Amino acid sequence: MSEQVEWSEPEAVAAAVSAPVTPADTADAARLVAFGLQPKTQPARDQEYAELLRRYREDPPFARLADAVATGLGLVVLEVSPRAGMAVTAAEDSVFAVRMGDYARRASADSGDRFLHGLAHLAVAALAFPRPEDLADDGYIGRVSVNGVDAFVRQACRRLEERAEEQGENTDPATDAPGLEAAWRIWARRSSAGATKDARRLAGSTTGIVGKAAAFLTDSGFLQRTGDDAGGTYRTTARYQLQVRDMAGSAALAELLELGVVPVTDGTASLMPPDDTDDLELAADAGLPFHS
Repeated sequence: MSEQVEWSEPEAVAAAVSAPVTPADTADAARLVAFGLQPKTQPARDQEYAELLRRYREDPPFARLADAVATGLGLVVLEVSPRAGMAVTAAEDSVFAVRMGDYARRASADSGDRFLHGLAHLAVAALAFPRPEDLADDGYIGRVSVNGVDAFVRQACRRLEERAEEQGENTDPATDAPGLEAAWRIWARRSSAGATKDARRLAGSTTGIVGKAAAFLTDSGFLQRTGDDAGGTYRTTARYQLQVRDMAGSAALAELLELGVVPVTDGTASLMPPDDTDDLELAADAGLPFHS
């Protein structure tokens, strides 16, 4: 029997902990974190990535080293697994942080449009994972469409308008006021599609804004485009599920879900239309992903 097998478990752990960290170990740990910052790279298609993930799971000192490298870069490790790879998100003060304000400013110089871009991202997350069970189930795949997200937000706008009327608060707030109460008025007044002279979707239309959000999420490895129907259809990735889990406690997302446009059900269907859809003007061919 070899000496290694004869060690007791505490002795083996102590030996592993005391093993010196080599420059090669540090380079490998940094390489793994680098893979985590390449959201479109999949472990199943990259042998080096898969091997580093295996080492992370089987070698606790290496895992701690990789975690330390991530922390030093201002990253939070959400999960390390074959399905998600090394899924990381940037802390607020990280150089890798992509702030919604920066994203919206790049998308539009208009402050009202910045609200719309933020609302589009909230709506995609709410439609992709409308129930707690969906977020908790690692095997769940959400599906959304551009027109479906636009229709969902317009339904939410109707609910917000009704709520404002009931509370006697149906007066226009300043367009730069925070919260959904300001954003719904801007969205409801904006053209759903519109078109340029060559029939392209207007970037400033609500479906144009949703399309830009979906493209950004696709480039970030959070969504995968599956077709062109309903303005563009998408499926969620494991990385996006982890990201939405991380933001699930946000007040804005909770407020959007609490409107009841996508009610929590008994599990027989992931998405159900509201009771009073007959008088709502939904986007043409909305393609809301009602699945059983």
